[in-house]
Amino acid sequence: MDEKFPNQIPIFPLSGVIYFPKTNLPLNIFEKRYLDLVNDAIKKDKLMGMIQSRKSDNEVYKIGCLGKISDFQKSADGRILINLTGLTRFEILEEQKNFKSYREFKVNYKKFIMDLKPEKKEINIEPLMEKVKIFFKKSGLLLNWKEFAKLSEIQKINTLSMIAPITNEEKQKLLESISLEEKVKVLINIVNFYLHEVDFNNQTLQ
Repeated sequence: MDEKFPNQIPIFPLSGVIYFPKTNLPLNIFEKRYLDLVNDAIKKDKLMGMIQSRKSDNEVYKIGCLGKISDFQKSADGRILINLTGLTRFEILEEQKNFKSYREFKVNYKKFIMDLKPEKKEINIEPLMEKVKIFFKKSGLLLNWKEFAKLSEIQKINTLSMIAPITNEEKQKLLESISLEEKVKVLINIVNFYLHEVDFNNQTLQ
């Protein structure tokens, strides 16, 4: 691996929020334990992990994304506004006991080594894009497609995976897809399902 990332990281578990390497995630931090987490990360290496929390108490998914705080602003009312830039996905090994207000986990990056290397294989995403545009239009989501077209292929797929109106479980499945090719296949299956199965008039979207 080109870069050495820490094998123990602070984690911010959040339901329904998912992000990928090479994408940005703005966060508005106001809870005491996460203010502590961000302040500690800023002093150390600016690195923190985001992961989806499960419905049951304290449970989290096994795969998340490591981010670097690339923007940091304190507001007058004590909140912290940050921007996280996605670096690489990680797999949780175990939780580490600590005396801090937030949680830390031992993690491994081996499965996702390709997050740090440019994708060599050319993938035709046009068939997917045609379906995505229909899906977004039907579900009332507006996207600036002109600006979107300027992104790289991997950024396009990761951005769509983050913002698509799909379930948390489906987003997690996309996050856990190892290669870009696999991610495109999963995304096209999900979009096909919604285009055929969901009655938008009756708002059966989750």
